[in-house]
Amino acid sequence: MSTAPEIPPQLQEQLTRLQQLQQTLQIVITQKQQLDLELADTERALSELDKLSDTSAIYKSIGALLAKTDRQTVLKELQERKELLNTRITVLARQEERARSKVKELQQKIQDRLKSPGSEEPSVKSEQ
Repeated sequence: MSTAPEIPPQLQEQLTRLQQLQQTLQIVITQKQQLDLELADTERALSELDKLSDTSAIYKSIGALLAKTDRQTVLKELQERKELLNTRITVLARQEERARSKVKELQQKIQDRLKSPGSEEPSVKSEQ
């Protein structure tokens, strides 16, 4: 019986890089999902505020406390928060797109290397 084929160092580096890129992509996706949820909550709060009059009692959560505040102040804060969330989501979407592109490109390079006749062991596959 022969021992398992050794993976060339360059291919091993590419596989390691691919794993790192996939982890980075997953982190970006998770962050974006969290911001999407926060944006949805902010939009629901804004929608509820639209139903209230300026004289309605509004309470804002500050840590473990609820503090009475006016509608216009909360409306302004939520609109600013929504704008910030939209900006951050846009940035993360671009990062996600770039990370996906890099992952795809590196996967293709690894596949090409495995298929090339100069590769020492064509049966070596990347683990994900």
